[in-house]
Amino acid sequence: MEYIELIRILFRRWWLIALPVVLGGVIAVPDLLNTAPSSAGGYTAQVRYSAAQRLNLPQRDGDYTDVWQASEYTVDALTKWARSASFREEIRAQLDDAELSLGSLQIAADNARSIGVIYFSHSKSDALRTIVDAALIVLTSRSQTYLPQLGGEAAIVTILDPATVTPAPPALTSRLTPLIQLGIALLVGLALAFFAEYVDPTIYHQDDLRRMGMTLVGSIPSERA
Repeated sequence: MEYIELIRILFRRWWLIALPVVLGGVIAVPDLLNTAPSSAGGYTAQVRYSAAQRLNLPQRDGDYTDVWQASEYTVDALTKWARSASFREEIRAQLDDAELSLGSLQIAADNARSIGVIYFSHSKSDALRTIVDAALIVLTSRSQTYLPQLGGEAAIVTILDPATVTPAPPALTSRLTPLIQLGIALLVGLALAFFAEYVDPTIYHQDDLRRMGMTLVGSIPSERA
């Protein structure tokens, strides 16, 4: 019986439930339908590359497994270097514009065997483009300073894809905000419906009399059209 009464309340007070949801939808739906890229989250770029150590190999027969392994080790070392503060400072040293801020610059790096990727993010697109260009110079010409295993010569770095600056996707919380707003609006509507039911003394059904402890002797059915 409790479930039946709950359904009756929802049907009776549906307009109180719908009102906050409609108002919340007016605010939330435009954000849900907006598929255009946004720069609110800043901009990102990535650089894919491969690298190898300079080796003076004599003519020989057979495979070059050791050369491929050396390439993997080189890229792995460059990945770790790209995550360091020294890589960031080298980028700063390459920039001619002293006013260009690196405060919002984020750098991450990863690699799969002999292919490395460096990820950049910054709040401004023009600044990020300049930073990426400086980072490429650092990556191709300064590694020998920080990786002594290279023997004093910079690693041979080949850029596989040109870096493209694109707007960063909005944070997950901002993408979920419209749905959260609709959920809160629904909860508010339900609260209004049950509050209205609580303060309303009107008797709507014979079950209301039974809950009040009254004995139901008979009932007159409503006239049907």
